[in-house]
Amino acid sequence: MKRAFYSATIVDFLNSSEVEIVGKLATANEFSLEQTQRDAWNEEIKILKEVLKEFQGAIYFEFSIPRMGKRIDVLLIIKHVIFVLEFKIGGELFETHALEQVWDYALDLKNFHETSHDSIIAPILIVTKNKDHEPVISFTAQDDKLLNPIKCNQNQVYSTIKGVLSFADGAIIDKTEWENGRYYPTPTIVEAAKALYKGHNVSDISRSDAAAVNLTATTKTISDVISLSKKNSKKSICFVTGVPGAGKTLVGLDVANKHSDTKNELYSVFLSGNGPLVKILCEALARDKVDVSKEVGKKITKKDALRAVSEFIQNVHHFRDDCLKDMDRPPAEHVVLFDEAQRAWNVEQTSKFMRTKKGKSDFNQSESRFLISCLDRHNDWAVIVCLVGGGQEINTGEAGISEWIESINSSFKHWDIYISPQLTDEEYGSGKIQEILDSNRNVNYKEELHLAVSMRSFRAEHVSSLVKNILDINPLEARKSLDTVRSKYPIVITRDLTKAKKWLKDHARGSERYGIVVSSQAERLKPHAIFVKSSMDPVHWFLDNKDDTRSSFYLEEVATEFDVQGLELDWTCVTWDADFRYSPDGWVHKSFKGKRWENIKSDERKNYLKNAYRVLLTRARQGMVIVVPNGDSEDHTRIPEFYDSTFEYLKEIGFNVI
Repeated sequence: MKRAFYSATIVDFLNSSEVEIVGKLATANEFSLEQTQRDAWNEEIKILKEVLKEFQGAIYFEFSIPRMGKRIDVLLIIKHVIFVLEFKIGGELFETHALEQVWDYALDLKNFHETSHDSIIAPILIVTKNKDHEPVISFTAQDDKLLNPIKCNQNQVYSTIKGVLSFADGAIIDKTEWENGRYYPTPTIVEAAKALYKGHNVSDISRSDAAAVNLTATTKTISDVISLSKKNSKKSICFVTGVPGAGKTLVGLDVANKHSDTKNELYSVFLSGNGPLVKILCEALARDKVDVSKEVGKKITKKDALRAVSEFIQNVHHFRDDCLKDMDRPPAEHVVLFDEAQRAWNVEQTSKFMRTKKGKSDFNQSESRFLISCLDRHNDWAVIVCLVGGGQEINTGEAGISEWIESINSSFKHWDIYISPQLTDEEYGSGKIQEILDSNRNVNYKEELHLAVSMRSFRAEHVSSLVKNILDINPLEARKSLDTVRSKYPIVITRDLTKAKKWLKDHARGSERYGIVVSSQAERLKPHAIFVKSSMDPVHWFLDNKDDTRSSFYLEEVATEFDVQGLELDWTCVTWDADFRYSPDGWVHKSFKGKRWENIKSDERKNYLKNAYRVLLTRARQGMVIVVPNGDSEDHTRIPEFYDSTFEYLKEIGFNVI
């Protein structure tokens, strides 16, 4: 794949005319070419022809960054350094968003481009008319051969490049080897949704290395089930399981996007009962659709963009309510993908909702059974794809995967079941599920339907295993897991929230997103200005920039497990309250009522609280800080004993203390 509009050795670049170079750039450009862009290229070429006279290496104009959907103005390879140049032609000020932009480009290469991992990368912002700044060359705090963004004007580019080359040593980069390096992007779910919506395949935006199950194999398996069901007029239910961050939602979005044409018989829809996830994805796609339309000279309103997006992603409850209006008419879709299907309500919760909210006093089905019945109305064929996370049930009445299978066994025995044989973990209720499956003759086992490796963290795939061992109170295995991940994925603990906030800001680079996450039961964090009952808007929290007080960056509003499930940040601060306390005899589960903590007696509610912490501890892509407050001996609701045992347990596992 050719990633740059123009590439050449520096010698060939110097020997080529400006007209020839611009011509090649214009030919490779897929969009309408504005005169401002042509002028910018001419100016960049003129500057670099003067700067690069004594250097040898390679030069690339408009180098593609697939994960971000952007292009680097100019990328240089000289000796042992990769230079990422962002030009602001005619500019006078170094603006924050421009610095973050060039830093993001460099980070993307460092994290996702195979042959850039171990090289020195120097991001340089060139504001051509600036007069007041002297370039400063320094490595970032992570010490991973990535330099802090260097600011210079057009007259300082030569001295800056010379300075970087003499600043640190390294192996000479082989141009051919570097160009052949594979790109292993690991996008956030928001980035992935944008890319898929623009027509990319899941293989373009996901890792495909040997350490991870290729998501393409999973989507192919689902597509095969859909084709087979249609061809043979069969009805099938397909379960995609996996560890947190393994890419289940990405698989669902990919399948839905491939069949998003409402006029096609294979029309599919991506459904989720996760309200924040649906809102955030729809808003992000709509904003992106408006921005892309502007770039190509078209205008589309935000309202129209949201309407178009809603045909691709919908709230499962809206789908359910539509099916309630006419209990005989099948839905328009033959294929429906349910994200976080383990959160579908049991009979009691569904019946209560139907009775109190919908006026249906005789409704006596679980949510999963009713949703299956909706697709069963088709006379010919139908496919349901359930995307299931292990240990992810976090709210009252969430039934888990077993309710779906029990519904098939009791009422829809003519449906075929496709599932992975790897459901051996207790988080899926494996013993109970296997017992149910053994009584069904229409079960088909497919290895590709289980995603065992987290794709969320490109720095360490085994964070979910670490978290599992922590929550299962298996300190020896937790210590082994920690030793595996800590070199690439920093995790620290502290008693001081102020230190934690500083740690987040020191570690986040470019536009990397960070924020504070807490349990929805963490009611005694109020002295730390954390109010779990105050409403926050997840759209602003997850999508808005550093200058918006409602964004996660401000570290003022916090997100609970309900806000972040299915989503992720780059860096998180998990603030641990006394609702979930370690003891040598097992976790102590508490709920704050009135003026005191009370024991949680229900096993179901205990499991929800444990799963809440599982969700919170697996949201970070790059690293996290865990805060266990000191408590206050003068406050009977926050005495130190409520917190000390948890902190000492984490310390015993081997987490570094700040």
